[in-house]
Amino acid sequence: MTTREIQVTFDCGDPAALAAFWCEVLGYAVEAPPEGFATWPAFLESVGVPEPEWSSRSAARPLEGHGPRLFFQRVPEGKTAKNRVHLDVRAAPGLKGAERLAALDAEAARLVALGASVVLRQEPDGLDEACIWMNDPEGNDFCLD
Repeated sequence: MTTREIQVTFDCGDPAALAAFWCEVLGYAVEAPPEGFATWPAFLESVGVPEPEWSSRSAARPLEGHGPRLFFQRVPEGKTAKNRVHLDVRAAPGLKGAERLAALDAEAARLVALGASVVLRQEPDGLDEACIWMNDPEGNDFCLD
């Protein structure tokens, strides 16, 4: 079977702002315009995209290493229910106990300063380690794991 790349797509109200948020969370960068163009507006104008649509999409890629491309597309409606699929941001891989909780709490505080919100702090229960359920600035669910 062929291995495939994946892209994670976010429906949102402000693609540029949400892309910037997720770039900070994951160490990504907003995708550069196509070769031969200094800016996205220059490219979009060259292919005939109307100016009101220039801010309708954004994308982000990892700065180094591997990871999925993130794509952000403007939609008219807001989020209405809990996501059935969400991202787990591995903020404390391999850590346990108090060290894990400290790392998760520190990352949660950093992300709250960027516009995220904490929904639930899951304490360790013997079966699972601690994690923190959060929402990004537009209400999309993710977990710090």
